[in-house]
Amino acid sequence: MPHFVSSTNSKLDAKGRVSIPAPFRQILALQNTQGVYILPSFVSSALEGFGEDLITEFAQRLTNLDPFFSADHDMRAQVVLAAAKLLGMDDEGRVRLPDEFIAHAGISDRVTFVGMGRKFQIWNPETFAPLAAERAALARASYAGGAS
Repeated sequence: MPHFVSSTNSKLDAKGRVSIPAPFRQILALQNTQGVYILPSFVSSALEGFGEDLITEFAQRLTNLDPFFSADHDMRAQVVLAAAKLLGMDDEGRVRLPDEFIAHAGISDRVTFVGMGRKFQIWNPETFAPLAAERAALARASYAGGAS
């Protein structure tokens, strides 16, 4: 199955709509996703985007937990399944991001889509740029430190 790769910038219009990049839409369509799943990230000021494959995989992992007597099941289901929204796309590939998601990511008029394999993220470009530089520096230092 293809993965979400590359990074691209886009605009958020006055109605809170953003166009999902065409390559990402193709992957979502291959997964038979009727739109795109989006939820606030648990580890950063970004939004997580994904398709049917990842949400099915997550739900499958929950089947190993008792749905009525497992606090772990309820916690995981609540923070992912209850928080995620399946957003429909219009003919131009636009989705309307919920206001609370826009606020979580600190997005105003521009967004950066970041491919991350099985998922992608949506960032405020000004928030993402220094993080991307920091991660690149850490990757270079890690590589340089491991090279002999």
